[in-house]
Order: sequence, then C-alpha cells, then structure tokens
Amino acid sequence: MMLVGDDEAAAILQKLEPDEVRNLGSAMFAVADVSEEEVQLVLDNFVGCARQRTGITFDPTRKVESVMTRALGAEKAESVLARITPAEAVCEIDLLDWLDATEIAALLDKEHPQIAAVMIANLDAEVGSKVLELLPEAVQPDILHRIARLGPITPEAVDMLRTLIANRTNGGGAGGGTSLQLGGAREAAKLLQGARKSVEQRVMPKLLKMDRDIARQIEEAMFVFENLLEMDDKNLGTLIRNVDGDTLTRALKGVEESARNRILGCMSARAADGIRDDMEARGPMKLSEVLDAQKVMIQIARNLAKDGTIQMGAGDDDYV
Repeated sequence: MMLVGDDEAAAILQKLEPDEVRNLGSAMFAVADVSEEEVQLVLDNFVGCARQRTGITFDPTRKVESVMTRALGAEKAESVLARITPAEAVCEIDLLDWLDATEIAALLDKEHPQIAAVMIANLDAEVGSKVLELLPEAVQPDILHRIARLGPITPEAVDMLRTLIANRTNGGGAGGGTSLQLGGAREAAKLLQGARKSVEQRVMPKLLKMDRDIARQIEEAMFVFENLLEMDDKNLGTLIRNVDGDTLTRALKGVEESARNRILGCMSARAADGIRDDMEARGPMKLSEVLDAQKVMIQIARNLAKDGTIQMGAGDDDYV
C-alpha cells in the first residue's frame, strides 16, 4: 500500500471492510522504515498469491438453501441451516460498521428499545453481543425480546435509522431504498451466545416471564444436540444416566459415528453394546423421530444444568 500511488491505494481501501481498513491503516504507520530486502520479499509474496487467484466466484447460499428445503421441507431445513450457515458480516446500515461497540452503545443509551433492537439485530453477532452487554441491565430483556420478534423493516425505517446515526455521529447517510429482514430467535440466540454467561443467566428468567414462547424459541436456537459433546466425560455420563434407553437410541441414530462413539464411550461397555444392538435392530428411522429424541436430551441437559447437577460449557468468566 505504501509503494503504490495514492489513487491506487484509495481504490484498494474502498474495497475493504471497516475492520480491514483499521488494521491496514495501523500497519501502514508501522512500516515507515523497511529494508530493500523486506520490500522485495513482500512484492514476491504478493505476485505469488496473485498467480493463484482466479476470477471464479460462487455464492453457495441460495443453492444450499434450495436443496435443503426441497429435501427436508421448510421447517427441518431451517433447523439444519441454523447449524451450518456461516455467520454473515454484512451490515445494511453501513455507518455502523465504522463504529465500535462502545460508540454504538452510547448512541443507543437514550433511544427507544425498539430502535436499539433494530440497530443491534443489524450488527454482526459478536459486536451486537458486546453492545447488548454495555446497555443498562434493565432494558436488556426488553431489547432481546424485541429482536426475537423483529421482521421486515421498511425502506423508510432504514433511511430513518441511517439519518439518526448520521446526525449522532456528525456524518452523512444516503438512503438505500431497500428493506431489511432482521431479528428472529436465531439472531437473539447468537447475541446471548456471544455475551458473557452472566448476561444469559440474568436476562432469560426475565424474558421467560415476559414471553414464554419467545424465550423457549431462543433457548432452542442457543443449544443444539452437538453442544452436548462439548461436556466432559463426567458431565456427559451423568446426563446419559438420566436419559432412558429408548430416547438415547433414537437420538443417536442421527449423529455421526465419531459423535456416537463419544457418547457411548461414557457408558459401560455392556450398556453401550446394548444401545448399538438396539439401533441396528430398529433399522431406518424417521428424521422427525430422531430430532424429537435429541430435543428431549437437550431439555434434560438444560434441566440438570439449572439444578447444578451438570456443567454445560460455561465460559471461564463465570468462575472466581
């Protein structure tokens, strides 16, 4: 960047994401004095990388969603896609990308919870989690509830939000004229997953009183069957002892062999062999039966965790 002309450097910066611009700008200040050998090494490395690039690009999102929906139906496809879809880093209200969590929280501190909900839902989940933590504790459950219930946002509302941010930051914001589909239980769950465990423990009981259905949807989106494998052998063994054999057999029918062995490895050899024999004897099983059994195991795990019987992957900031 320091070797090319100003126009070329500016053209490159325009194609980068905000965090890339910040990181690259900081690095440019640090290379004021480099040797000729280092410059040559950088240029050689760049040329080598450039030769490996092609002009072929492909966004698999629509293809994967279409195939999943056709194969599994809309409801089951949504469940699978929730687990495998990569997190998106696209922010429709562009100016938010150029602010850090502290600045965004300061913008929202005195705003109506609905405005805060729309703003946070529009952020990358990692940044949104930090913003939620920085807002007053009293409004966190309300904001999360509103995020979970968000739907289409009109172009007029998007333009209003752009204007609000621009005025608060003394910047300028042009209307985009596009509507947004924001929020939902999945988005609310991502925010809680990214926040400290103490935030979930404080917010969820209040949200449960506020809207039981929404709270349950968020809980289901926060924790999937694969998360059970994150527990250590002791906790996983305790969970298995609290699950009846029929439920365990059906739940394990739909997991990969490595995951199945991980769970059965926490049982006695005799009990594990019994589950394997039962699975083989049952033959093919409906996917809906497998998913229902997995949900039962997840709920049992959550109940045991609430009782303090088992520990389910809490963050290290929850310990003193």
